[in-house]
Amino acid sequence: MIAFSTCWNSGRHTAGDVMLHEIKDKLGFDLIELGHGIRMSLMPGIQKMSDAGEIRFSSLHNFCPLPVEVMVASPDCYKFSAVSPEERERAIKQTFQTIDFADRLNAPFVVLHLGQVNMRPITDPLIGLAKAGGYLSRKYVKLKVKAVQKRERIAPDYLQRVKDCLRHIVDYAASKNIKLALEGRRGYEEIPTERELPSLLEEMNSSRLGYWHDFGQSQIKENLGFLDHAEWLGTIAPHAFGCHVQDCIWPAQDHQPPFTGDVDLEKLVPLLPANCLFVWEMHPHKTADQIRRSVQVWKEHFSE
Repeated sequence: MIAFSTCWNSGRHTAGDVMLHEIKDKLGFDLIELGHGIRMSLMPGIQKMSDAGEIRFSSLHNFCPLPVEVMVASPDCYKFSAVSPEERERAIKQTFQTIDFADRLNAPFVVLHLGQVNMRPITDPLIGLAKAGGYLSRKYVKLKVKAVQKRERIAPDYLQRVKDCLRHIVDYAASKNIKLALEGRRGYEEIPTERELPSLLEEMNSSRLGYWHDFGQSQIKENLGFLDHAEWLGTIAPHAFGCHVQDCIWPAQDHQPPFTGDVDLEKLVPLLPANCLFVWEMHPHKTADQIRRSVQVWKEHFSE
């Protein structure tokens, strides 16, 4: 089943129904993920379309709607990993609000970012080195190894805060019959890493909690030498509820239409469960024609 994320056009609309009509009328999608750029002002139009039965919703990406004090799309504005208990409490409260909105719209999934380990960022410097021709150079390897050592040393406290928050959120989601999907992240600084996620899911031990794969972000991690994309997906696939469909041009230009970059979708997609939800997550600069072409090629490769 394929759906489409509003991250493509939420930033250029002031009315939620007009935003959704653009996706439905120009791209042919009537199954929609509400992305993390949904402002309060868009909600009346979204609710109107839902009530009229014109649109179905696959998923909501936390935080949705955006907190009133946040002016731009910002899924990491509050972190479950934060040292500050006030920030963690705000993150939980806003997530409850997303779950409530998902319940009102009959959307079965909420996609979550969990936070990050506070350390000197390593992902963007590695991307910069790769672009400059320094991929796997002595400097590149030294930076990467040092970052891994630092993260392994300090991550447990951040992970514990995430787990404490998740227990509250899982219980609340269960009361609303909503499933929570933990998204694989682009940055090595972010939580969880691929090493951490399986044990996190095992410890939480909830059928309400699963994985959300992002083809572009996982490809960036493969390009930087942090994982083998196919090996990782084969390992975690039984826990996958859905994924963000996008391509990636080496080393880190993601949110590209499928089949325009380096992601081996023909190899990777069959690794996922048959009932997996595939959500197109496109850069706002991609044209409707580019997106329609990618959907057509997808359907030629993977009959629905």
